[in-house]
Amino acid sequence: MGKRMRFQHQNHYYQPLRREAIAGLFVLLLPVFWLCLFTSFTNASSSTLLESNVMKPRHLPLLTSALQRESSNGEPSDLWSPLADQGWRPCLESVNAPSLPLKSEGYLQVFLDGGLNQQRMGICDAVAVAKILNATLVIPHLEVNPVWQDSSSFMDIFDVDHFINVLKDDVMIVKKLPEEFSWSTREYYATAIRATRIKRAPVHASVNWYLENVLPVLESNGIAAISPFSHRLSFDNLPSEIQKLRCNVNFKALVFVPHIRALGDALVHHLRYPPAESQALAIDDLTGNTHQNDKQRPQKFVVVHLRFDKDMAAHSACDFGGGKAEKLALAKYRQTIWGGRVLNSQFTDEELRSQGRCPLTPEEIGLLLAALGFDNSTRLYLASHKVYGGEARIATLHELFPMMESKKSLASPEERVHIKGKASLLAAVNYYVGLHSDIFVSASPGNMHNALMGHRTFENMKTIRPNMALLGQLFLNKNMTWSEFRQAVVEGHQNRQGQLRLRKLKQSIYTYPAPDCMCQA
Repeated sequence: MGKRMRFQHQNHYYQPLRREAIAGLFVLLLPVFWLCLFTSFTNASSSTLLESNVMKPRHLPLLTSALQRESSNGEPSDLWSPLADQGWRPCLESVNAPSLPLKSEGYLQVFLDGGLNQQRMGICDAVAVAKILNATLVIPHLEVNPVWQDSSSFMDIFDVDHFINVLKDDVMIVKKLPEEFSWSTREYYATAIRATRIKRAPVHASVNWYLENVLPVLESNGIAAISPFSHRLSFDNLPSEIQKLRCNVNFKALVFVPHIRALGDALVHHLRYPPAESQALAIDDLTGNTHQNDKQRPQKFVVVHLRFDKDMAAHSACDFGGGKAEKLALAKYRQTIWGGRVLNSQFTDEELRSQGRCPLTPEEIGLLLAALGFDNSTRLYLASHKVYGGEARIATLHELFPMMESKKSLASPEERVHIKGKASLLAAVNYYVGLHSDIFVSASPGNMHNALMGHRTFENMKTIRPNMALLGQLFLNKNMTWSEFRQAVVEGHQNRQGQLRLRKLKQSIYTYPAPDCMCQA
């Protein structure tokens, strides 16, 4: 009995202490609880406190003036005018194209790294190399991207039957190796040095290099595997039929699988014929005030590729105004992904910006578009995968362009189910919509920018190339008025709206298809 009383007394004594401890623990955990609750309801690219915070505008005076700009009220603008005829046409037929040999020298495998658009260029080069070697090309293997962790295969992204059919008179292509070569897998080459693997193909290798180093392997083994295979064929000193073949692959043979094209068409339709306008027209029909022509009038839209993911932000070594926490996060990411190779830049942030080496933030691309003359009634499609900083960083761009759309806002979850979590398929949809837009703008040069700029040049479509060095210098000038900024932007982009530029030595044929794959009319 005495023991029970002592226990009850002690239990009563400790109850206030327990309540105090629980209350203290609750206070400590409350910020964590709110952070988890907040981030679960956002579309931010990370669950960190850094990316859930509200981003302060870096160019507040310019932003304030841009938000007060006048709307065009539906008046036509020269911005939307299509490009004038520049006197060049697609020209892919070779006059003296050699016929397809009856016997192949062997099977050629290539393993492509990088993102979708880098892999796309690698596919074009692989077809060209197979032609050079008179080899049978095995449908290229797409490596898993270490950043996006996407395992999508060639057949998940591209219409393989169309690909083979378009190229059937140029190169022999098979979907998989015959049984006697089934041992030649990616795993096989990952475990040891193999006689059939060419590992040290130089960047931008010449035709002679392939004839001297790969052809003997084909002749001896009946198969050769090149890994890695990215930027492994020169853009210069190649026969004209090889150059035209590369463009034929890029612009004709590589089309996306049907469900990607269907989703892309649906997004383009939503942008051309917004639901709100359709509803308004239906109401007008009741009063008989709407003409048939009004129903069919499509709207114009601009696609902005906002290349501002964590990978890009870290690799640039620039400062994006996120404070000490962001600098530490990016430094840690650089160390993890690249072993610190871009951790310490030899240039200051101001030097990097004045040289045009920093990607434009969502705020900066918004100010560029506003200065060029796009108003708040502009239909803007945001082509990006994950924006570093999430919705907090996109908020300023959305404020400047309230009619901004994306895959998520235009397509239902059911329509997006086949591309969810697949970076390559998401990029494919963005590429498709970008190719069918009235205007395409990329926030920073890169593979997507280069691929679409080349494709739209081939089709004579308007593409605005940001003058990165000019914009970097303008954004560093904190005393510049909106009028001065707008004038400098307009003057600095007069000849950067899709005017055809002939390819120079060492430049990519996929970015500059003329004159190799285009003819003067």
